[in-house]
Amino acid sequence: MKFIKLLHATFYLCKMPVKNNISLKPYNTFGIDLNTKYFFEVKSVSDFKEAVAFSKTNHAPVQIIGSGSNVLFLNNFNGLIVKNGLLGKEIINETDSYLLLKVKSGEDWPLLVDYCVQQGWGGIENLSLIPGTAGAAPVQNIGAYGAEVKDVIEEVEVYDLQSGSIVTFSNNNCAFSYRNSIFKTSAKKRYFVLSVTLRLIKNSSAKLNYAPLQKYFAKRDQRSITVKEVSDAVKQIRRSKLPDPDELGNAGSFFKNPVVSEKKFKKLKNSNPDIPSYPIDNSQFKLAAGWLIEQCGWKGNRIGDAGVHAQQALVLVNYGNATGNDILNLAKQINKSVKDRFGLNLEFEVNVIE
Repeated sequence: MKFIKLLHATFYLCKMPVKNNISLKPYNTFGIDLNTKYFFEVKSVSDFKEAVAFSKTNHAPVQIIGSGSNVLFLNNFNGLIVKNGLLGKEIINETDSYLLLKVKSGEDWPLLVDYCVQQGWGGIENLSLIPGTAGAAPVQNIGAYGAEVKDVIEEVEVYDLQSGSIVTFSNNNCAFSYRNSIFKTSAKKRYFVLSVTLRLIKNSSAKLNYAPLQKYFAKRDQRSITVKEVSDAVKQIRRSKLPDPDELGNAGSFFKNPVVSEKKFKKLKNSNPDIPSYPIDNSQFKLAAGWLIEQCGWKGNRIGDAGVHAQQALVLVNYGNATGNDILNLAKQINKSVKDRFGLNLEFEVNVIE
């Protein structure tokens, strides 16, 4: 009887098991306790092809996840969760001034940054401690402390779910913009990122165009600051403001900072002289969503176990037993408050999975 039950609990693709009725709680940093009908961790391209074949045969929708740091599950998932387990990195070209590092998409991003910093390679040190995998970095065009990953991406290798072929996107073809890329817009859900190639700089100079970093290194000669010192500073600043998902369920910044036209910015500035802003170009300004949310009185507030972090209003947290819908309803209420007061719609940075 035990053997029969095991056969019902696990489906096999060649040598790789597809697990059945698996809890998603360990696979999302919000700690939402829901189940998925099927679960499969891929560790090679052939694994992924088998997962796609399984999903078609079983008429199961597919959801790919990395570290689960940017997803909010609302319900049990009646399909196949594919966990990205592609690991490995290699230098594919190197000169006296730079190197190209090809990184498999399942590599942990914070550990990758630490590895590059330890080698003295510059380019991603400002992106220290951003949770997630290397494959999610180009999709989201992750950024922090005055840097964006698009500035160091050479190319992105993907698997095309429509054609079954492997395609390489150059940086220019990724259509990068603020927290966005072709992989989130016109080609959303078409491609599975296999690897990312980063152009990293030897003897890199510190990038300190973000105010907290300028303040941190105010008494230092910028030319003497190492990539490790920048990384350590970023980590210290992040830890002082952002909760550890292992201690308090969250997915980092829930909302994107809104980008507005110069006309809209001037109108907001007239009625809100203290509004923080960052010029993107001559016609667009980025506003601080956290400040907007705080002005609406949400910082530190909670509804049941769903709350807004006390140190950073951009971060929504699960105090223990919040459901995905609890978090989503809180986000909607926050958005309504910001829209009513400032006339701005806050876009979710987190992917909501129904």
